[in-house]
Amino acid sequence: MLCVGLDPDLDKFPDGVERSARGALDFCRRVVDSTAEFACAFKPQIAYFAALGAERDLEQLCAHIREQHPNIVLILDAKRGDIGPTAERYAREAFDRYGADAVTVNPYLGTDSLEPFFAHSGKGVIVLCRTSNPGSGDFQSLTVDGQPLYERVARLAVDDWTKRGEVALVVGATYPDELARVRAIVADLPLLVPGIGAQGGDVAATVTAGRDASGYGMMINSSRAILYASSGANWVEATTRAAERTRDEIRAV
Repeated sequence: MLCVGLDPDLDKFPDGVERSARGALDFCRRVVDSTAEFACAFKPQIAYFAALGAERDLEQLCAHIREQHPNIVLILDAKRGDIGPTAERYAREAFDRYGADAVTVNPYLGTDSLEPFFAHSGKGVIVLCRTSNPGSGDFQSLTVDGQPLYERVARLAVDDWTKRGEVALVVGATYPDELARVRAIVADLPLLVPGIGAQGGDVAATVTAGRDASGYGMMINSSRAILYASSGANWVEATTRAAERTRDEIRAV
């Protein structure tokens, strides 16, 4: 259930890796190849590439994942949220330009802002529900019709959005109690769970709270703890070991 997040931060690159857009592509491509054996998904974060003017490099990275590791889910982490024609363009960007299997989206603008993504048959729409950041409760925990807003999102996903397309929810590992409440609402709906590793989420608590009836049902994301496992010449081997160790820790639970 390990998802490897691809967030290339030039300031954290190991020794010998070029600190450039091209270097970001080479770095991520090597991480992908070194961790694929232990991953169910890869999740490139679009902002890390766009900030470098490296969208073309992101296209090449996505093509590499699709061609070399076709059985691993490719998630574009974009957190898009807009309406009408703009949302349609964002959907084309994710699914046509980058060839992603799924994309993260923000539901704040309502169901009609998600419809352009659902229109792409067979593609996944991963909706923010209870995110892992400390400030997420400012809005996501507000009471709406007698329930926290994140629970309202979870119920909409089950009652409405699953009838429109392929849906998953983002729920952070840093809030295992809320993760368990979401799982109770959505049954076997897939969950993308960020927040282990550098963000401090506990693997055992995460798996216990978030697994579905089969014992699976999650894509548990780790980014920095795997990408930057070593700053030395052995960094590729270190990413492999970190991914295997995380996979094994998830499996043990």
